[in-house]
Amino acid sequence: MTESTPRETGNALLNLTEIESIARNAHAAQTDKAGRPYAEHLRAVADGVRARGGDEEQIAAAWLHDAVEDDAVSEEWLREAALTRRTKDIVLALTKRAGEPPEAYAGRILATPGALLVKESDLAHNADPARLAVLDEPTRARLTQKYARMRELLGLS
Repeated sequence: MTESTPRETGNALLNLTEIESIARNAHAAQTDKAGRPYAEHLRAVADGVRARGGDEEQIAAAWLHDAVEDDAVSEEWLREAALTRRTKDIVLALTKRAGEPPEAYAGRILATPGALLVKESDLAHNADPARLAVLDEPTRARLTQKYARMRELLGLS
């Protein structure tokens, strides 16, 4: 696990540039299913949130949305990071838990203010036909079905 230590901020919150840097560093060794640098996905989700009218807290959460789930940062780091409570809540809502049914995951997202917009952007990038096209057919079919089911559970269909 890579732990990024933010600069000493006192009571100041991390800005989006700092959050992006932390997220990029935390996921630096990762690639997506197509072998692309994982930071490309993070950028696309953050850009998608911005394009959908999301605010800075949601954009910050977009950069960090997979960080805890992927063990790129710990929950303890997130709890102590100079981020708003809402950003932290969104990241935790989007963090899948081992053995958790999709219905429970979707319910947590729907119950967390601001999380649905970030998840919508995440699903949009994950289900991008150009991104899926480079995967083998069984993986593409499985993921297409998985993303469609989550969109249905979230009322995005």
